[in-house]
Amino acid sequence: MSSLVSKSPPDTTPAKRPTGEILFALVFVSVGAAGLATAGSIPIPPSETGIGPRAFPYIVCGMLVLCGAGVVLQVLRGKVGQAEDSEDLDATARTDWMALAKLVGFVVLHIFLIEPAGWPVAAAVLFSGAAWSLDARPLWKAIAVSVVLALVLQYVFGGLLGVSLPPGPLLEGVPFFHG
Repeated sequence: MSSLVSKSPPDTTPAKRPTGEILFALVFVSVGAAGLATAGSIPIPPSETGIGPRAFPYIVCGMLVLCGAGVVLQVLRGKVGQAEDSEDLDATARTDWMALAKLVGFVVLHIFLIEPAGWPVAAAVLFSGAAWSLDARPLWKAIAVSVVLALVLQYVFGGLLGVSLPPGPLLEGVPFFHG
């Protein structure tokens, strides 16, 4: 029995590459490469006997380069992610430029607050401002979580890991918050 279905010729049009995905992955590759190039300039104290301060940047930046390059290769091979059907996604929603401006403002404020107020205060302001900008409710809980998170990060990085994060005048006398 012969088939009545005719076979169409194979599609020879070049496949359209998703440039957005490739560019996004190349941003990861370039940030990782820049980090690898500059991580060698991190000073190592003469008393350092362990892994040293360069190890973590080398690991993270190396992983950024490898993952970014892997994504680029997968996209070039035609393996792209499928769009998710999300119930909370509104494709017609417009960009909330005011929220974006608030977020940028709080990042800039964070940068300027680090030296005079200390990293924990600057981080708590940044986290609280981000929560407020994104309409977190109730706001008092977001502020409380922001303060606790900033103090925990200061303790972990400044106290345990020895990273030099300025504790600021509020925590100047607390030894376990110093790097």
